[in-house]
Amino acid sequence: MTLTRLSAAQLLADLGSRRVSAEELMQETLARIDAVNPAVNAIVALRDSDELMEEARAADQGPPRGPLHGLPIAVKDLVDVAGIVSCHGSAAMAGHIPKADELLAARLRAAGAILIGKTNVPEFGLGSHTFNAVYGATKNPYDPAMSCGGSSGGAAVALATGMTALADGSDMMGSLRNPAAWNNVYGFRPSWGLVPSEPAGDLFLHQLATLGPMGRSPEDIALLLDVIAGPDPRQPNNLRHQPAAPLTPVDPKGMRIGWLGDWGGAYAMEPGIIELCESGLKVFEEMGAHVETLAPPFSAAALWEAWITLRSWQVGAGLAPLMEQPAQRAKLKDTAIWEAERGLGLSAMEVHRASVIRSDWFRKVVALLEDYDALVLPTAQAWPFDVNVPWPTSIAGRAMDTYHRWMEVVVPVSITGLPSLAVPAGFGDQGLPMGFQIFGRRGADVQILALGAAYHAATEWPQKRPAM
Repeated sequence: MTLTRLSAAQLLADLGSRRVSAEELMQETLARIDAVNPAVNAIVALRDSDELMEEARAADQGPPRGPLHGLPIAVKDLVDVAGIVSCHGSAAMAGHIPKADELLAARLRAAGAILIGKTNVPEFGLGSHTFNAVYGATKNPYDPAMSCGGSSGGAAVALATGMTALADGSDMMGSLRNPAAWNNVYGFRPSWGLVPSEPAGDLFLHQLATLGPMGRSPEDIALLLDVIAGPDPRQPNNLRHQPAAPLTPVDPKGMRIGWLGDWGGAYAMEPGIIELCESGLKVFEEMGAHVETLAPPFSAAALWEAWITLRSWQVGAGLAPLMEQPAQRAKLKDTAIWEAERGLGLSAMEVHRASVIRSDWFRKVVALLEDYDALVLPTAQAWPFDVNVPWPTSIAGRAMDTYHRWMEVVVPVSITGLPSLAVPAGFGDQGLPMGFQIFGRRGADVQILALGAAYHAATEWPQKRPAM
């Protein structure tokens, strides 16, 4: 087995014991990127190979700097990294080279990781399909004619193809979960406030998106979570983090798991998705868990209206500086302009009413989780679609009225900030991956990962790698 196929846990153990050198690993990583990336376009803004090799040799010669010492990582292109082009997938920021690391990149660097470049994203992370005017589209490694999902699409593809062993991502509307499902890897959306982002702009109002880790196993995810999680004294609403690694799988025997399916028909689903997810849930039943199908616990329509109000408000606030500059506004994609305009037109009372609905659902799901150890939903409503299509306009004959309506199934988690692990469920009739999301109580991040670890030990879906 080549180094680029080893788990992150194994690689880090080998680097720590000097059985493998950072130079060897960097050499194999760059060779793997050269061999695979032209076909999938997952890693962008790759640093000069000579500089990377020099940095790897320096890591070998110096003392260990931290738990990720010597590990190559490409950072999602929504995070500024010093000295690396960080354009956020937007022509309005093309060529932008930050002088300083954002918080997540700084934590990775301090832990000893070697930051090799960026992973591709949709423009400003908007949309669950990774394409932009700067770098183009990232393709699904199981079928390069299809989308890899997004917005952490480049990260998921890099993991699936062995170009990186760990990856960071972020998630507002499924961006850690949808690409994990479509690339047969794991993505973890932590409890809101567990992984802080750069303390820029508003620190109180916009509680929708979060940074998080991705990996080829929950055990690997735990390693990265321990590096990027933890309070930042400059920010309110922090959560304390208890170390997750080394992660011990939990015994699911006797656990109660609630299956929410398609929310009583509210969420349109392409054929085969529900059935594949239910086959994955049988794994828990075989381990002794009780899986129960639940009736819709809340109005899907109310959740959607609250979500699109709060999301547009946040997007509008973030893009306002560009929207005020006609030359920069003209460089934005049409869906970004539509959502920003929508957000900028909202009143304070409209936002308040949306937040009341969010609060009502949070109270309801907290009560539900007193009876269940975890809840489960599909990770996506559609299979990977044509990479040249901006977004699905219909699912199973039902029209999608916005560019993101086809990802509505992630909203019950996103709007409450609960921890959610996207796990692979296998492959459909066309050989394309799909998955489901396991979510639980706020702050129960390690417990959700431990449940995922038990599932992974029984399935090991990421071992079924793409042919490339």
